[in-house]
Amino acid sequence: MQLWYWISTNHFYNSSLWAEEDLARRTTVSDSEIALNKRAIDKFNQARNDATERVDEILLTELGLVDAASAQTDAPVSKVPAGARLNSETAGSIIDRMSIMALKIHAMKAQTLRTDVDQVHRDSSQVKLDKLLQQRSDLASCLDTLMADTKAGRAYFKVYRQFKMYNDPRFNPVLVAEQAKAKG
Repeated sequence: MQLWYWISTNHFYNSSLWAEEDLARRTTVSDSEIALNKRAIDKFNQARNDATERVDEILLTELGLVDAASAQTDAPVSKVPAGARLNSETAGSIIDRMSIMALKIHAMKAQTLRTDVDQVHRDSSQVKLDKLLQQRSDLASCLDTLMADTKAGRAYFKVYRQFKMYNDPRFNPVLVAEQAKAKG
């Protein structure tokens, strides 16, 4: 199923971002290594956002709220029921946040199991883990409510394009200037 492919793709890029973010904070490597991490972060973040948008496109199309032919364009044609309220957060963005939450839960659980730290650290980590588990439950409830309200015609959401200009050499003013200098 396409939807699950894009959800798993989103999680893959969130996992990749998590690893690169850790690497980018090293203090005993060269600046050039950190620059490589930062470029990877930009690449993974763009792919993560693209996957989130794709999740929204698929859901909106399956829910009949967006014309399928226009779903992947910069201006999808909406078919929103009259009187439905606009939800500011999309289903895809909630799913993205749940993916990040899963990574946080995994990492915090590991902290509760460490044997190279004292009990105070493990106890503090357990408090944080409990809070993260509650937050995941809250997010799941919000997603369930949004989907139920959307199916019932009470709510809708839109694809919010990120238009990440810093990654696009056609829009980033610094990259445009570099290209002009190289040509000129």
